Amino acid sequence: MYAQMVKSTGDGVKSRDEMSDEERAFQDRIDADEKIEPKDWMPEGYRKTLIRQIGQHAHSEIVGQLPEGNWITRAPTLERKAILLAKVQDEAGHGLYLYCAAETLGVSRDELTEDLLSGRMKYSSIFNYPTLTWADMGAVGWLVDGAAIMNQVPLQRTSYGPYSRAMIRICKEESFHQRQGYDIMLKLANGTGDQKRMAQDALNRFWYPSLMMFGPSDKDSVHSAQSMAWKIKINTNDELRQKFVDQTVPQAEFLGLTVPDPDLKWNEETAHYEFTEPDWSEFFDVIKGNGPCNAERLAARNKAWDEGAWVRDGLLAHAEKKAARRVAAE
Repeated sequence: MYAQMVKSTGDGVKSRDEMSDEERAFQDRIDADEKIEPKDWMPEGYRKTLIRQIGQHAHSEIVGQLPEGNWITRAPTLERKAILLAKVQDEAGHGLYLYCAAETLGVSRDELTEDLLSGRMKYSSIFNYPTLTWADMGAVGWLVDGAAIMNQVPLQRTSYGPYSRAMIRICKEESFHQRQGYDIMLKLANGTGDQKRMAQDALNRFWYPSLMMFGPSDKDSVHSAQSMAWKIKINTNDELRQKFVDQTVPQAEFLGLTVPDPDLKWNEETAHYEFTEPDWSEFFDVIKGNGPCNAERLAARNKAWDEGAWVRDGLLAHAEKKAARRVAAE
């Protein structure tokens, strides 16, 4: 999931008796699967929770360009370079759609960006891991985008209309990204011995960070109940993580690669794979800013913001001149 550790704003899930008339009417619309639109009345907690989730999601798309952009100039063929360029461009577009959705809730893009650059707002923990080899481009597409899709497909049914509609196009493009990554892994897994070892190494390093993308275990994720009641969030963390494992393990077997979990096994009774949970102490450490690339990622975004100031100033000046000419003509 690209929005981890998002706490619902409020005092917990209210009973109908505790709700005001407006809150009951709002919850009735949610329960009837109606979409909430920007001008509709909504609880302040619903609005703030959405800003946090959509904002973190948008930041993740933008920061997620960095580990892949690192490989554009080093792609092994011109075709791979063109595909990776298109993918990175898609991620920028996803951030744009999501920032636009967040703006409908009364927060500006600059405010969200300042929260990211200051560290007040987070992005997905997965992007604080380095991409060391070309095989990592395969692992990012196959595992990271695969985990993202697992969460984002249900978000097409989320209760807030602008967020739901943004996810429709994002999911279509993310499915391409996942196939692109799997294709890289397929080529490497069927290549030379060194290439297959490189693919296995990438799987070894990205497996558990990908499982962490869904957020902490349900028993430790105490803030999702309200988001579930408001249908901001559709599935629990553990439900999505289990679905991801069940889908991905057969894909790894087809590639001839080994999932780095000695305790992984199929349970005939539950019809699910049993697997080892990630090291949650590592997850929380990365979230706190102590991951391998946290400082590097934030430094890159701050540098881009500072060096792009002249572009923003120029665009603002042009817009002001255009508005002044329009007023003068009237």
